[in-house]
Amino acid sequence: MPATDALSDFLRSVEKRAFKRTAYTVRDDDAALDIVQDAMIRLAEHYADRPAAEWPALFQRILSNATLDWFRRQKVRNAVVQNYSSLSSGEDEDGDMGWLESLGATEAQGDPRFESAADQVERARILQDIEDEVTKLPARQREAFLMRYWEELDVAETAAAMGCSVGSVKTHCSRAVHTLARVLRARGIVP
Repeated sequence: MPATDALSDFLRSVEKRAFKRTAYTVRDDDAALDIVQDAMIRLAEHYADRPAAEWPALFQRILSNATLDWFRRQKVRNAVVQNYSSLSSGEDEDGDMGWLESLGATEAQGDPRFESAADQVERARILQDIEDEVTKLPARQREAFLMRYWEELDVAETAAAMGCSVGSVKTHCSRAVHTLARVLRARGIVP
């Protein structure tokens, strides 16, 4: 398979998860789409000649850096607007991120097409509660948690993408999981 086909297949395989993760982080679907497209272009332009095994970690690192760049630009834009205008930019568009929707039912729960309406509503409520709590995690914990459990990267790949040590990734993930478990237990959601 030519390298361009392999790269296209790789990008196609990560695009939806990358978009959901980015939209979840920046809370703006249009900005998330721009960020993901920019990250894909950077990977294709600068790293297409690298072995395909290196692409997942490289892409995650590029995507993280592109997201950080977006936040930096937003900070500058907001500072300029605050300095030159009395308008506030505090509007928060909380669109439906639905990043957990694709989890669906586990094998133990069976096929969601055959669940009762009450079970489907309960599962949707639980997934929404989890999503709500993930948004409240500190940024680094959320990033590590999403890379490890949403992107399914291993600890070393996550560390490389985040630019930190393996130990830091483990600490961030552990804290995120413990926080989520505690809060969800308090809401009556027990694994």
